[in-house]
Amino acid sequence: MPTSIRSFAKINLGLAIGVRRDDGFHELRTIYHTVALHDTIRIDVARGSGIEIRCRDPRVPTDETNTCHRIAERVLKSLKVRGKIVIQIEKSLPVQGGMGGASANAVSTMFGLERALKTELSSAERLRICSEVGSDLPLFLLGGAVFGCGRGEEVYPLPDIPELQCVVATPDVGVSTPLAFRRWDEFVQISGQTSSSKLTPGSQSDTISEFSRTCFEWLSGLSQSSGVPANGGGDRAETLLLDLVRAGIENDFERVVFPEYPELRDVKRVLEREGAKYASLSGSGSTVYGLFMDQAEAVRAADAMCNAGIPATATRTLSRQHYWEQMFA
Repeated sequence: MPTSIRSFAKINLGLAIGVRRDDGFHELRTIYHTVALHDTIRIDVARGSGIEIRCRDPRVPTDETNTCHRIAERVLKSLKVRGKIVIQIEKSLPVQGGMGGASANAVSTMFGLERALKTELSSAERLRICSEVGSDLPLFLLGGAVFGCGRGEEVYPLPDIPELQCVVATPDVGVSTPLAFRRWDEFVQISGQTSSSKLTPGSQSDTISEFSRTCFEWLSGLSQSSGVPANGGGDRAETLLLDLVRAGIENDFERVVFPEYPELRDVKRVLEREGAKYASLSGSGSTVYGLFMDQAEAVRAADAMCNAGIPATATRTLSRQHYWEQMFA
């Protein structure tokens, strides 16, 4: 029987873009968080050789450029095994949506192959393979709240954040991440990234440092909360969400993606009008999400947006524990 695995998406709770590095990548700081929306990956291992990708979505490549194909090649090589691998991808997540769909699919393929082959890679080998294939793959080795730095591939687990209700809106727009980075470089060159708090122009290192500081201040609310949380952590979640707004944590990509795709800025405004306490672009987009105080409010907002012609879904953030519990459920 094929091995079936859920491939959960992520959102970015803020994203700061730093200097362009010698390897061509940009220095980044972000907080990733997994959410309950997912694709489904099915892995079948039989005698023979070769890797076959199947997907009904024509936008998903089925050749060796697919991240699942690239991961499967490396896993088989590392484990020194052979077989005919068939990977079936059932897409629910957006393509080029900024939710890490392709990366999540690849990591799910790794876990699915391990289970199908009844063996496991070491944690270090998993991380090495994922880092080779893409910058945001390693976050899916952890799940839950994850601090990302470097080019995004250096990941550190954060304390679990109380469950937050979320509305994910994905207009029919494909945002190219490489193009978004080029637009960012142009923006930095033109603007000079001047800091109003200094007499001299600021640098992108200042942006990175400020992001790290505000994230620390926001997350410190986890350890400073007192009393017994309401059922589901409601009071604690509400406090944390309000602190997130006060901290002013933003996604730098909004500065260059919104002018290029003004409809995405409009979606963020609609989310805010519908009651989102915090709304942001995820990654480089095109997904825009909003965080809400309670599930009923999130469902009403998603329904209203769908009625207005904006594809939207109500979901929730997924803790590290639930990420692992529900992966193979």
